[in-house]
Amino acid sequence: MNLNAIDSELLKTVADLHRIPSGAFNIRKDGQGVERKSTAHIQVRPKTDKPGIDVIVAPGTKNEAVHIPVLITLSGVTDVVYNTIEIGEGADVTVVAGCGIHNPGSKKSQHDGIHEIIVRKGARMRYVEKHYGEGEGTGERVLNPKTILIMEKNSMVEMELTQIKGVDSTVRDTKAKLAEGASLTIVERLLTHGRQEAVSDMLIELEGEGSNAKVISRSVAKDDSKQIFRPVVVAKAPAKGHVECDSIIMDRGKISSSPAISAEHPDAQLTHEAAIGKIAEEQLVKLETLGLSEKEAEDVILRGFLQ
Repeated sequence: MNLNAIDSELLKTVADLHRIPSGAFNIRKDGQGVERKSTAHIQVRPKTDKPGIDVIVAPGTKNEAVHIPVLITLSGVTDVVYNTIEIGEGADVTVVAGCGIHNPGSKKSQHDGIHEIIVRKGARMRYVEKHYGEGEGTGERVLNPKTILIMEKNSMVEMELTQIKGVDSTVRDTKAKLAEGASLTIVERLLTHGRQEAVSDMLIELEGEGSNAKVISRSVAKDDSKQIFRPVVVAKAPAKGHVECDSIIMDRGKISSSPAISAEHPDAQLTHEAAIGKIAEEQLVKLETLGLSEKEAEDVILRGFLQ
């Protein structure tokens, strides 16, 4: 695959790739799989019945990563993919996904990614997904990810879900089921500006004894953008869960945050908290006394908040 300047910039932004990776990968561009590679322990195979791939990580695989970024560089593209990722028993790997849209024209460009992830007994996975939009065109940049996560006994998953900027509309749908002793941490970071709209729905079901989940959301809404968060944790066993939503609102932005917890077992332990506010004036003043302009001070505070 020959990378042009736009491809290279998108890959760097959404997957931290400065070149084609040496390990397992699949790169999809403008609705087509353009290049893929498997390794001895990670198989990447195209589906035969619908667009998408199967990623199979062998049991016991350690310290390896697979990159599966999606690039859209044309206006008017609608791309839907169905990916299945299976992390073998006892494995410990990183999966780097994400999508970057460069829309140069007036038509809407959209990517809908449906990921089914199965993490087998005792396995660990770090999942990184970044979304980004750019382009000089007036066409919309739309991203709608759907993740279905199945965690077996004593598995562990860390998910980092980030929307950097430039996405006009997104609906994120995340569902997870945790078996006995499974542990899930989701950190979601979101920045909207202009007239962008973002919706995030989560349903985390703690089905096994000793399972636990933590959901942390950090978001910033600027200009006339709108955000809606609806994370739900349901404990069906003696399990622990915590939901935390923290947002900064600026200009004429609108944010609705509705974390919910539901206990269906008397030994469940669930907590939640939510906060929406503006940047503290004393923080701005402190940075401005160090020589920063008001905008520079805002940028420093927002970067720190979203990290």
